[in-house]
Amino acid sequence: MEDTKPYPLTKAEWKEIMAIPAIRESWGIDSSDMTLEEFADQVYAAKFKFVSGSPGYVGDLFILQGDALTGDAPFVLRRDDKGKLIFAA
Repeated sequence: MEDTKPYPLTKAEWKEIMAIPAIRESWGIDSSDMTLEEFADQVYAAKFKFVSGSPGYVGDLFILQGDALTGDAPFVLRRDDKGKLIFAA
C-alpha cells in the first residue's frame, strides 16, 4: 500500500456529506441555513484512497471530526456497492 496520505474534499463531496441525515442532525443543519463553506469551517475532514489489508473494502474513506472534542468518535464514511456514502462498519 503506497498511498496512505489524506486528500482534501471536493465541493461535490462536501455537498454529498451534508445531505446525510445523521450529519445534518449532528451539526444542526436545517434545510438551507448553512453553506458548504460554513460547514467546512466547522469540520476537520479528510478523504483517503483506502485499500483493505485483507479482502474487503477498496475506495473512498472519509473521516470527519467537529471542531469540538466531545469524546464522541469521529464520523467514518465509505461508499457502498452503488457508490453512495454510508457509515463505515
